Amino acid sequence: MPDSYRGLLLDFGGVLTTRMRSNGEAFERAEGLEPGTYFAALGSHPDGIAVYAALEVGEATQEEWNRVIGGILGIDPTDLMRRALANLHPEPAIVAAARRARASGVKVAMLSNSFGLEPYNPYEDKGLWTDCFDTVVLSEREGVRKPAPEIYRRTLDALGLTGPQCVFVDDRAGNLPPAEALGIRTVHHTTDPVATAGLLDSFLADSDPAPA
Repeated sequence: MPDSYRGLLLDFGGVLTTRMRSNGEAFERAEGLEPGTYFAALGSHPDGIAVYAALEVGEATQEEWNRVIGGILGIDPTDLMRRALANLHPEPAIVAAARRARASGVKVAMLSNSFGLEPYNPYEDKGLWTDCFDTVVLSEREGVRKPAPEIYRRTLDALGLTGPQCVFVDDRAGNLPPAEALGIRTVHHTTDPVATAGLLDSFLADSDPAPA
């Protein structure tokens, strides 16, 4: 472990926010869908998988995602992404840890596989947008998504830091190995935001301010 970490990379959905699973279950109830239907549309239906992958790298629009997923589910596609994320909220413990890190001089990045930005910007809507971070790296803008190593390298470049100087938090275990290969310390966030926040505080407590 280095004497101090100078950078913190945070995933959006499920890390900076409440759990994606809980949000999806609430969406199913709100739309009158059978349990598991929404998750199957995203993770099992070939058209759903394809349009989500394309959205994440900027090859499909959010409105295309709305139409495809709405069609699979048999529901109104109008503003569907907003409705699908309506029960996703900032995770207070993690957000507070990120703020403490920045206040101590640590550079903080949000690194997210994108949900799209238009017509609905979920990051801005949830109060987690560019003014909250030193840099925001979205797969839609980069044309590459986690776990491709390139998006981690670009995030480090944007922060002006090296891998061993940084900590990365994600709720998907499969997104961690490429970061580890770059020397980044990784944290797999699961269901306890207070524990994750405490771990980050312990890593970053003695960090020195990063140069401007």
